[in-house]
Amino acid sequence: MTDTWAFDAIGTSWQIDTTLPLSSDVRAEIDGCIDGFDRTWSRFRSDSAVSQMAERAGTWTLEHAAHLLGLYDELHHITEGSVNPLIGRTLSDLGYDAGYSLTPATRPADVPAWTNVQRSGDTITTTQPVLIDVGAAGKGLLVDLIASILSEHGIDQATIDASGDLYHRGTTPIRVALEHPDDPTRAIGVVVLEPEDALCGSATNRRAWGDGLHHVLDARTGRPTADVVATWVIVPHSCMIADGLATAHFVAPPETLLEAVPHRFVRVHADGTVTWSPDLPGEVFK
Repeated sequence: MTDTWAFDAIGTSWQIDTTLPLSSDVRAEIDGCIDGFDRTWSRFRSDSAVSQMAERAGTWTLEHAAHLLGLYDELHHITEGSVNPLIGRTLSDLGYDAGYSLTPATRPADVPAWTNVQRSGDTITTTQPVLIDVGAAGKGLLVDLIASILSEHGIDQATIDASGDLYHRGTTPIRVALEHPDDPTRAIGVVVLEPEDALCGSATNRRAWGDGLHHVLDARTGRPTADVVATWVIVPHSCMIADGLATAHFVAPPETLLEAVPHRFVRVHADGTVTWSPDLPGEVFK
């Protein structure tokens, strides 16, 4: 890769590396894709579709809902309800709200049952106001959408890095360090990504505040998880699936997840131990 486009979007840093500079038209299309996604799915924007859904029940058409919420259906089933995109109001009450108050309410809202949402394609019907949070897989889907834009323009060699969600397309593998969850200057290992591999890493310290409060919730309890502090997942062709599985690894046993969806993983536990899949394409430092 010889050209880098770095920018900020949806609250995080992005970098797209390509062999040649992206044209202004391609960049504009990517900017439009990101803005459209944000206007639909961001619970931090008062004008977004999901913010409107938090105000009243009704029927809504959300772009990419069939694809994104279809994955949530699967993750909800695999994790026996621990992954549920209706955690938004609970997260907000815990302090991770649109204003980033970081001040938890005395009695945070319970997480509504996912069965309160009925879907047909991209059309959603809710029986009560609900605040959807797609943080478990949404950014991964956005990476996939940008990768599709590049492909449509004949750009087949690119690496998209969205601060933890990475999609590598090209002709040669790349090596990626796995950041230590307690020290960003260190790595706990290195993995090799082949062309068309997607890697997602998640850690509870990336958005943490207060005593034991962070952004990864178990929807069954409505409280932050405690047993796992960082995860990485590698799958081919889909950053969205890697993203969703990386979240699922905080709340479900690896053997359960592997049986449902083949992938490679690394997990760092709260006691400092590290587990990983036997076919991991890389090395974990002991």
